[in-house]
Amino acid sequence: MTRFIQLHLLTSYPPSNLNRDDLGNPKTATMGGVPRLRISSQSLKRAWRTSELFQQLLVGNIGTRTKRLGVEAFEALTQAGVSEKKATEWASEIAKVYGKLKADKPLEIEQLVHIAPEERASLDALLTTLAQEKRAPTEVDLDALLHEQHAVDIAMFGRMLASKVQHNSEAAVQVAHAIGVHASAIEDDYFTAVDDLNETSPEAAHIGERGFAAAVFYLYLCIDRDLLKKNLGGDEGKVNKALRALTEAALMIGPSGMQNSFASRAYAHYALAEKGSQQPRSLSLAYVKPVTGHDYAAQATQSLQQLRDNLDKVYGACADERYELNALDGEGNLKTLNDFIAAE
Repeated sequence: MTRFIQLHLLTSYPPSNLNRDDLGNPKTATMGGVPRLRISSQSLKRAWRTSELFQQLLVGNIGTRTKRLGVEAFEALTQAGVSEKKATEWASEIAKVYGKLKADKPLEIEQLVHIAPEERASLDALLTTLAQEKRAPTEVDLDALLHEQHAVDIAMFGRMLASKVQHNSEAAVQVAHAIGVHASAIEDDYFTAVDDLNETSPEAAHIGERGFAAAVFYLYLCIDRDLLKKNLGGDEGKVNKALRALTEAALMIGPSGMQNSFASRAYAHYALAEKGSQQPRSLSLAYVKPVTGHDYAAQATQSLQQLRDNLDKVYGACADERYELNALDGEGNLKTLNDFIAAE
């Protein structure tokens, strides 16, 4: 019986700056005594859920994360003819449903709130009613704004509403930070820009620096299929679509940071999918000792496979079923991988 689905991915990115730290350099972490490149799980999940691929596969079933619900309510009410004073009062009451408001911006929520399409439709319907009936929202109106919902991205990644905990959703998908399998050094790209219309001076019109590095990344995902189905109201069709969209996005979509400067788009060259009811485990241990040599991609694949087999020897089979895709050897294909992951 499948409860957990695990995905282990290896992706090689050329020189890039996909996910920046507070200084503008690629994010890093120390592992095995050496510095590695890192891509945060938050960056990965946002890249996936906002990608064109995700939007197309899950059209109409993706939520919105925003602080601006109060601002948008105000704008909708004033455009419908409500006075600014009343619109401010009514929009403020509406915004409080989703979270605490900022002291200096009384229509803006302090924390990002994730709402489903059907909840956004409820808000739009209420604003239309208030404008037509020229009245403030009642407690009944406000209580009806958040309700049972089945947005796929909320079902996958969860949400927390501090003031409405009954509408919280536990994430069915856990995503680790992607970590470089080998040591990496961040380098500086010193660049200049020339003024096309300045023909008299050889000096650069602009001088700058940006950090970059290259790495093969290991990424681990763990999906609780039972919880995902529960979060989606028991709809097996939605579960199937959700798993296919997540699989394709994880293999093919990376963060968009500085893509215009580096064009560092990449597909995963290796994927190991595992299914079963056993306790999940990451295979990051394969890279505590950093990969060395000149063929990081192939050696990283071998290290992962060896650790997987060794764990099976020690603990017994850690998965009931497995499927591998290896682009370096031309083995496996995305369609079969998708079918394997989506099947009950």
